Amino acid sequence: MTPHAAGRQSRAELRFAAWYDRINAVAEQRWAGRLRRRLVADLGGQVLDLGAGTGANLPYFRAASTVIAVEPSAAMREHLTARLGGAQVPAQVVAAVGEELPFPAATFDAVVCTLVLCTVPDPARTLAEIRRVLKPDGTMVFLEHVRARGLVACAQDMLTPLLRHFGAGCHPNRDTLAALRAAGFALHDVEAFKPVPRFPLIAPFVAGTARPAG
Repeated sequence: MTPHAAGRQSRAELRFAAWYDRINAVAEQRWAGRLRRRLVADLGGQVLDLGAGTGANLPYFRAASTVIAVEPSAAMREHLTARLGGAQVPAQVVAAVGEELPFPAATFDAVVCTLVLCTVPDPARTLAEIRRVLKPDGTMVFLEHVRARGLVACAQDMLTPLLRHFGAGCHPNRDTLAALRAAGFALHDVEAFKPVPRFPLIAPFVAGTARPAG
């Protein structure tokens, strides 16, 4: 999850950025790093890494001609910029929000969203922007945590106001797959899972591919 608010950084956001990599270290070692590699390693051409956070995806790009890492949080961008040297492909950092991407239409061959769509203030507008900047034959890959079912979903609803504050805008109760379909994407190879270590109220996770439909 990455902060998605431009402008002045709150204390909670600064703390979140400072601790983000340590909070996620075990998950990255056990499963998230493997999934990131699988999702992004073969993406070629111009690639947009949206909500790039501290740059967790950067070491796994292999085939891209260029990676544009977009991150709205100044606190996160400090860590992201420091990580550029570890990228295996040309990469640059751009300060922007998902709802207003500063790129012409049909710019990118691929868009990457990993643990970011839970944080954007306006998911529908962000997905519309992703579709706008993605080439008609382009690919979007995603790794997100989404709304559960039953009592867990109700608990997620109750937790959301607290997590939005301490988790830099995170909404654990978003139905991201439905939002992707509503935005005009066709979904492919979607995998739903509950990883270890367990985060009962931040699960399940989904990973897959989306392409513009029609």
